[in-house]
Amino acid sequence: MDKLQAMATFVRVVEMRSFSKAAQSLAMPASSVTTMIKNLEAHLGTPLLRRSTRSLSLTDAGERYLHACQAILADISSAESDVAAAVQAPRGRVRVDMPGIVGRAIVVPRLVEFEARYPDIEVVLGLSDRPADLIYEGIDCAIRSGMLADSSLVARSLGELAWLTCASPKYLARFGEPDSVESLQAHRIVNYLSNATGRPLDWRFRVDGESVSVSLPSRYAVNETEAYLHCGLEGLGLIQLSELAASVYLRSGRLREVLADARCEPVPVSIVYPQARASAAVRAFVEWVVEIARPVMQ
Repeated sequence: MDKLQAMATFVRVVEMRSFSKAAQSLAMPASSVTTMIKNLEAHLGTPLLRRSTRSLSLTDAGERYLHACQAILADISSAESDVAAAVQAPRGRVRVDMPGIVGRAIVVPRLVEFEARYPDIEVVLGLSDRPADLIYEGIDCAIRSGMLADSSLVARSLGELAWLTCASPKYLARFGEPDSVESLQAHRIVNYLSNATGRPLDWRFRVDGESVSVSLPSRYAVNETEAYLHCGLEGLGLIQLSELAASVYLRSGRLREVLADARCEPVPVSIVYPQARASAAVRAFVEWVVEIARPVMQ
Protein backbone atom coordinates (compact mmCIF):
# COMPACT_ATOMS: atom_id res chain seq x y z
CA MET A 1 0.00 0.00 0.00
CA ASP A 2 1.25 3.47 -0.94
CA LYS A 3 0.84 5.19 2.42
CA LEU A 4 1.11 8.75 1.08
CA GLN A 5 -1.51 8.06 -1.58
CA ALA A 6 -3.74 6.46 1.03
CA MET A 7 -3.34 9.49 3.32
CA ALA A 8 -4.14 11.91 0.51
CA THR A 9 -7.17 9.86 -0.51
CA PHE A 10 -8.44 9.71 3.07
CA VAL A 11 -8.11 13.49 3.42
CA ARG A 12 -9.92 14.04 0.12
CA VAL A 13 -12.80 11.78 1.18
CA VAL A 14 -13.20 13.81 4.35
CA GLU A 15 -12.94 17.13 2.49
CA MET A 16 -15.51 16.12 -0.12
CA ARG A 17 -17.70 14.33 2.46
CA SER A 18 -18.25 11.58 -0.09
CA PHE A 19 -16.39 8.58 -1.51
CA SER A 20 -17.84 9.12 -4.98
CA LYS A 21 -17.02 12.84 -5.10
CA ALA A 22 -13.51 12.16 -3.82
CA ALA A 23 -13.03 9.52 -6.51
CA GLN A 24 -14.24 11.93 -9.18
CA SER A 25 -11.90 14.70 -8.02
CA LEU A 26 -8.96 12.25 -7.97
CA ALA A 27 -9.89 10.72 -11.35
CA MET A 28 -10.07 7.28 -9.73
CA PRO A 29 -12.76 4.59 -9.77
CA ALA A 30 -15.01 4.80 -6.72
CA SER A 31 -14.28 1.16 -5.94
CA SER A 32 -10.54 1.93 -5.78
CA VAL A 33 -11.12 4.72 -3.26
CA THR A 34 -13.31 2.45 -1.11
CA THR A 35 -10.73 -0.34 -1.21
CA MET A 36 -7.88 2.03 -0.36
CA ILE A 37 -9.69 3.36 2.72
CA LYS A 38 -10.58 -0.17 3.84
CA ASN A 39 -6.94 -1.25 3.45
CA LEU A 40 -5.79 1.83 5.35
CA GLU A 41 -8.18 1.06 8.22
CA ALA A 42 -7.01 -2.57 8.25
CA HIS A 43 -3.38 -1.43 8.32
CA LEU A 44 -4.08 0.92 11.24
CA GLY A 45 -6.27 -1.61 13.01
CA THR A 46 -9.17 0.80 13.62
CA PRO A 47 -12.08 2.36 11.72
CA LEU A 48 -11.47 5.94 10.56
CA LEU A 49 -14.93 6.71 9.19
CA ARG A 50 -18.53 6.01 10.12
CA ARG A 51 -20.53 5.34 6.97
CA SER A 52 -24.25 5.41 6.32
CA THR A 53 -26.34 5.81 3.20
CA ARG A 54 -26.68 9.55 3.83
CA SER A 55 -23.73 10.68 5.91
CA LEU A 56 -20.05 10.27 6.52
CA SER A 57 -18.35 11.17 9.79
CA LEU A 58 -15.02 10.66 11.51
CA THR A 59 -14.38 8.33 14.41
CA ASP A 60 -12.19 9.63 17.25
CA ALA A 61 -9.22 7.82 15.73
CA GLY A 62 -10.15 9.23 12.31
CA GLU A 63 -10.19 12.77 13.70
CA ARG A 64 -6.67 12.37 15.11
CA TYR A 65 -5.40 10.68 11.96
CA LEU A 66 -6.91 13.40 9.74
CA HIS A 67 -4.98 16.16 11.52
CA ALA A 68 -1.76 14.15 11.31
CA CYS A 69 -2.29 13.47 7.57
CA GLN A 70 -3.04 17.13 6.85
CA ALA A 71 0.15 18.21 8.62
CA ILE A 72 2.29 15.62 6.80
CA LEU A 73 0.82 16.42 3.37
CA ALA A 74 1.15 20.17 3.99
CA ASP A 75 4.84 19.73 4.87
CA ILE A 76 5.41 17.72 1.69
CA SER A 77 3.55 20.31 -0.42
CA SER A 78 5.52 23.14 1.16
CA ALA A 79 8.83 21.38 0.58
CA GLU A 80 7.98 20.69 -3.06
CA SER A 81 6.81 24.27 -3.58
CA ASP A 82 10.00 25.66 -2.07
CA VAL A 83 12.13 23.56 -4.41
CA ALA A 84 9.97 24.42 -7.43
CA ALA A 85 10.02 28.13 -6.60
CA ALA A 86 13.81 28.09 -6.54
CA VAL A 87 14.06 26.81 -10.11
CA GLN A 88 11.03 28.29 -11.85
CA ALA A 89 8.43 31.02 -11.61
CA PRO A 90 5.13 30.12 -9.89
CA ARG A 91 2.54 28.67 -12.22
CA GLY A 92 -0.88 27.10 -12.06
CA ARG A 93 -4.46 28.04 -11.20
CA VAL A 94 -5.52 29.93 -8.06
CA ARG A 95 -9.20 29.91 -7.08
CA VAL A 96 -10.04 32.95 -4.96
CA ASP A 97 -13.17 34.08 -3.11
CA MET A 98 -13.72 37.59 -1.75
CA PRO A 99 -16.43 40.15 -1.01
CA GLY A 100 -17.55 41.96 -4.15
CA ILE A 101 -16.62 45.41 -2.89
CA VAL A 102 -13.04 44.35 -2.07
CA GLY A 103 -12.66 42.74 -5.49
CA ARG A 104 -14.05 45.72 -7.39
CA ALA A 105 -12.28 48.43 -5.38
CA ILE A 106 -8.87 46.86 -4.75
CA VAL A 107 -8.10 43.62 -6.59
CA VAL A 108 -9.66 43.78 -10.07
CA PRO A 109 -8.23 47.24 -10.95
CA ARG A 110 -4.71 45.89 -10.39
CA LEU A 111 -4.93 42.39 -11.87
CA VAL A 112 -2.98 43.61 -14.92
CA GLU A 113 -0.04 44.21 -12.59
CA PHE A 114 -0.35 40.69 -11.18
CA GLU A 115 -0.40 39.23 -14.70
CA ALA A 116 2.74 41.16 -15.62
CA ARG A 117 4.53 39.84 -12.53
CA TYR A 118 3.22 36.25 -12.73
CA PRO A 119 2.28 35.48 -16.35
CA ASP A 120 1.94 31.74 -15.68
CA ILE A 121 -0.66 32.00 -12.90
CA GLU A 122 -4.34 31.73 -13.84
CA VAL A 123 -6.73 33.45 -11.41
CA VAL A 124 -10.33 32.26 -11.00
CA LEU A 125 -11.95 35.07 -9.05
CA GLY A 126 -15.27 34.67 -7.22
CA LEU A 127 -16.95 37.84 -5.94
CA SER A 128 -19.69 37.20 -3.42
CA ASP A 129 -20.96 38.35 -0.04
CA ARG A 130 -21.61 34.68 0.81
CA PRO A 131 -18.70 33.17 2.77
CA ALA A 132 -17.65 30.05 0.87
CA ASP A 133 -16.46 26.77 2.41
CA LEU A 134 -12.85 26.73 1.19
CA ILE A 135 -12.26 23.02 1.71
CA TYR A 136 -15.58 21.73 0.38
CA GLU A 137 -15.69 24.09 -2.61
CA GLY A 138 -12.03 23.64 -3.54
CA ILE A 139 -11.11 27.32 -3.06
CA ASP A 140 -7.43 28.10 -2.57
CA CYS A 141 -7.69 31.37 -0.66
CA ALA A 142 -10.29 33.92 0.40
CA ILE A 143 -10.59 37.41 1.82
CA ARG A 144 -12.69 37.55 4.99
CA SER A 145 -13.83 40.41 7.22
CA GLY A 146 -14.49 40.17 10.95
CA MET A 147 -13.11 37.73 13.48
CA LEU A 148 -12.03 34.41 11.97
CA ALA A 149 -13.90 31.34 13.19
CA ASP A 150 -11.82 28.60 11.50
CA SER A 151 -8.45 28.39 13.26
CA SER A 152 -7.24 25.66 10.89
CA LEU A 153 -6.71 28.24 8.13
CA VAL A 154 -3.52 30.24 7.70
CA ALA A 155 -4.41 33.95 7.97
CA ARG A 156 -2.58 37.11 6.87
CA SER A 157 -3.88 40.46 8.05
CA LEU A 158 -4.80 43.01 5.38
CA GLY A 159 -5.74 45.78 7.80
CA GLU A 160 -9.09 47.14 8.94
CA LEU A 161 -12.24 48.60 7.42
CA ALA A 162 -14.17 51.46 8.98
CA TRP A 163 -17.98 51.15 8.96
CA LEU A 164 -20.18 54.20 8.48
CA THR A 165 -23.84 55.08 8.84
CA CYS A 166 -24.95 56.95 5.72
CA ALA A 167 -27.92 58.46 3.94
CA SER A 168 -28.55 60.29 0.68
CA PRO A 169 -29.21 64.06 0.66
CA LYS A 170 -32.66 63.19 -0.71
CA TYR A 171 -33.44 61.12 2.39
CA LEU A 172 -32.04 63.71 4.80
CA ALA A 173 -34.04 66.54 3.17
CA ARG A 174 -37.24 64.54 3.63
CA PHE A 175 -36.75 62.90 7.04
CA GLY A 176 -33.96 64.85 8.71
CA GLU A 177 -30.72 63.61 10.25
CA PRO A 178 -30.63 61.31 13.31
CA ASP A 179 -28.97 63.02 16.26
CA SER A 180 -28.39 59.90 18.37
CA VAL A 181 -28.38 56.13 18.14
CA GLU A 182 -31.69 56.08 20.04
CA SER A 183 -33.32 58.33 17.42
CA LEU A 184 -32.78 55.68 14.72
CA GLN A 185 -35.98 53.97 15.88
CA ALA A 186 -37.93 56.86 14.34
CA HIS A 187 -36.07 56.68 10.99
CA ARG A 188 -36.39 54.55 7.88
CA ILE A 189 -33.81 51.79 7.86
CA VAL A 190 -32.50 49.49 5.14
CA ASN A 191 -31.20 46.30 6.75
CA TYR A 192 -28.50 44.01 5.39
CA LEU A 193 -29.32 40.30 5.50
CA SER A 194 -26.58 37.94 6.65
CA ASN A 195 -25.76 35.40 3.96
CA ALA A 196 -24.90 32.94 6.74
CA THR A 197 -28.13 33.18 8.77
CA GLY A 198 -30.61 34.95 6.50
CA ARG A 199 -31.39 37.39 9.34
CA PRO A 200 -30.73 41.16 9.41
CA LEU A 201 -27.37 42.12 10.84
CA ASP A 202 -27.37 44.28 13.95
CA TRP A 203 -26.26 47.88 13.53
CA ARG A 204 -23.06 48.53 15.46
CA PHE A 205 -21.98 51.75 17.19
CA ARG A 206 -19.65 53.02 19.89
CA VAL A 207 -21.40 55.12 22.52
CA ASP A 208 -19.59 56.59 25.56
CA GLY A 209 -16.63 54.32 24.86
CA GLU A 210 -18.77 51.16 24.80
CA SER A 211 -19.62 48.95 21.81
CA VAL A 212 -23.37 48.87 21.17
CA SER A 213 -25.34 46.55 18.85
CA VAL A 214 -28.84 47.60 17.85
CA SER A 215 -31.56 45.60 16.07
CA LEU A 216 -33.66 47.96 13.94
CA PRO A 217 -36.96 47.32 12.11
CA SER A 218 -36.96 48.03 8.38
CA ARG A 219 -39.21 48.22 5.35
CA TYR A 220 -36.43 46.95 3.08
CA ALA A 221 -33.73 44.30 3.59
CA VAL A 222 -31.07 43.29 1.06
CA ASN A 223 -28.43 40.52 0.98
CA GLU A 224 -25.97 41.96 -1.57
CA THR A 225 -23.68 44.95 -1.02
CA GLU A 226 -24.13 46.69 -4.37
CA ALA A 227 -27.93 46.51 -4.15
CA TYR A 228 -27.79 47.61 -0.51
CA LEU A 229 -25.68 50.62 -1.46
CA HIS A 230 -28.15 51.62 -4.18
CA CYS A 231 -31.04 51.46 -1.72
CA GLY A 232 -29.23 54.17 0.23
CA LEU A 233 -28.46 56.21 -2.89
CA GLU A 234 -32.14 56.12 -3.88
CA GLY A 235 -33.18 57.53 -0.51
CA LEU A 236 -35.00 54.42 0.70
CA GLY A 237 -33.46 54.73 4.15
CA LEU A 238 -30.32 54.86 6.25
CA ILE A 239 -27.64 52.26 5.51
CA GLN A 240 -24.52 51.07 7.36
CA LEU A 241 -21.61 49.86 5.25
CA SER A 242 -17.84 49.96 4.87
CA GLU A 243 -16.01 53.17 4.05
CA LEU A 244 -14.48 51.29 1.11
CA ALA A 245 -17.94 50.88 -0.42
CA ALA A 246 -19.16 54.37 0.45
CA SER A 247 -16.05 56.49 -0.20
CA VAL A 248 -16.66 57.43 -3.85
CA TYR A 249 -20.24 58.48 -3.08
CA LEU A 250 -19.18 60.45 0.00
CA ARG A 251 -16.70 62.38 -2.13
CA SER A 252 -19.31 63.10 -4.81
CA GLY A 253 -21.93 64.12 -2.25
CA ARG A 254 -24.40 61.40 -3.22
CA LEU A 255 -24.10 60.02 0.34
CA ARG A 256 -23.49 61.78 3.65
CA GLU A 257 -22.22 60.19 6.83
CA VAL A 258 -24.44 60.56 9.90
CA LEU A 259 -23.73 59.73 13.55
CA ALA A 260 -19.99 60.03 12.83
CA ASP A 261 -19.28 60.41 16.56
CA ALA A 262 -20.80 56.97 17.14
CA ARG A 263 -18.74 55.03 14.58
CA CYS A 264 -18.12 51.45 15.67
CA GLU A 265 -14.67 49.92 15.96
CA PRO A 266 -13.03 49.09 12.59
CA VAL A 267 -13.47 45.52 11.35
CA PRO A 268 -10.32 43.39 10.74
CA VAL A 269 -9.82 42.01 7.23
CA SER A 270 -7.66 38.96 6.42
CA ILE A 271 -6.73 36.73 3.53
CA VAL A 272 -6.90 33.06 4.52
CA TYR A 273 -5.95 29.75 2.95
CA PRO A 274 -5.72 26.06 3.91
CA GLN A 275 -2.10 25.10 4.51
CA ALA A 276 -2.61 22.01 2.35
CA ARG A 277 -3.35 24.24 -0.67
CA ALA A 278 -0.34 26.53 -0.18
CA SER A 279 1.25 26.03 -3.60
CA ALA A 280 3.81 28.51 -4.89
CA ALA A 281 1.07 30.11 -7.02
CA VAL A 282 -1.27 30.51 -4.03
CA ARG A 283 1.47 32.01 -1.88
CA ALA A 284 2.42 34.41 -4.67
CA PHE A 285 -1.17 35.61 -4.96
CA VAL A 286 -1.53 35.97 -1.18
CA GLU A 287 1.67 38.03 -0.92
CA TRP A 288 0.52 40.25 -3.80
CA VAL A 289 -2.88 40.90 -2.18
CA VAL A 290 -1.18 41.77 1.12
CA GLU A 291 1.07 44.19 -0.79
CA ILE A 292 -1.76 46.06 -2.57
CA ALA A 293 -4.44 45.91 0.16
CA ARG A 294 -2.58 47.01 3.28
CA PRO A 295 -2.00 50.62 2.10
CA VAL A 296 -5.74 50.93 1.43
CA MET A 297 -6.96 49.38 4.68
CA GLN A 298 -4.47 50.70 7.22
